[in-house]
Amino acid sequence: MFEIRYLKENEKNFLMEMLYESIHIEREKKPPLDELLYTDELKKYHQNWGRKGDKALIAIDNSGTPVGAVWYRLFSSEERGYGYVNDDTPELGIAIKKEVRGKGLGTQLMYSIIDEAKSNSFKVLSLSVDGDNTNAINLYRSLGFAEVGREGTSITMLLK
Repeated sequence: MFEIRYLKENEKNFLMEMLYESIHIEREKKPPLDELLYTDELKKYHQNWGRKGDKALIAIDNSGTPVGAVWYRLFSSEERGYGYVNDDTPELGIAIKKEVRGKGLGTQLMYSIIDEAKSNSFKVLSLSVDGDNTNAINLYRSLGFAEVGREGTSITMLLK
């Protein structure tokens, strides 16, 4: 039903759309993409994409349209992401277009990125999820992620 493959160089704009989609803010309160993603708190998630420790997979539907993405990035203690655990643990992000949610794509993408991380010798993955995003939390728990911390409304989860 969906093809999952590596992000191509010319698809970085789609990755930006998915990063924007992954930020859990009520739609009517969410600033525009080009404003939100360039804040000091969020630009670290995409600037200089393609550096060591960056990996992204995208899902394509039957018509060849990108419909979801999953990615991870390494952060340092000086440039911490919301799900930062340590310098050796990539922080994962995922987003799926609304029209294809509930069809198992999130699970498929998560299994794919977990396998990718293992093949790149990463033994642990982290993520940050809004505590109100119960569907995502349930998915992450079903895959073996466990809560390791909270900051504000965000929960940091770890998969070992």
